[in-house]
Amino acid sequence: MKLHPLLQQDCHLAGRFPLCHLLLMQDANYPWFILVPDRDDITEIHQLQDADRLRLLDESVILSRALQAVFAPDKLNIAALGNIVPQLHLHHIVRYRDDPAWPDPVWGRVPRREYSDAGRREVLDRLGHALPEEPVFSAAR
Repeated sequence: MKLHPLLQQDCHLAGRFPLCHLLLMQDANYPWFILVPDRDDITEIHQLQDADRLRLLDESVILSRALQAVFAPDKLNIAALGNIVPQLHLHHIVRYRDDPAWPDPVWGRVPRREYSDAGRREVLDRLGHALPEEPVFSAAR
């Protein structure tokens, strides 16, 4: 499976679950992670085989619990949108009442703020300590 070019451009490959690639959106305004199932030609959750669909939900719950524990959000937004990137991907966006876009959606609200290398490592390290051993993080944190 190949990542859609916009996901490659806008995200950092953070790790791997058994089914999904774990991406970090390159926007330091919000802790924002994306799960992308490693399956070709899938655009919708219902297109996944039953076992993969359940595995996607399990991986989303594992990630969500870790995000909740690490970042203590006011709200954790989870969405499978595909208006621009048709490849199935599931956004997990940590939201706070005082974040730059609250209460609006994050898309296009404020300019993207790129992570520094140190900032990206810090976010990934924090998340990595809260995740079970299942995801394998990339060496290029």
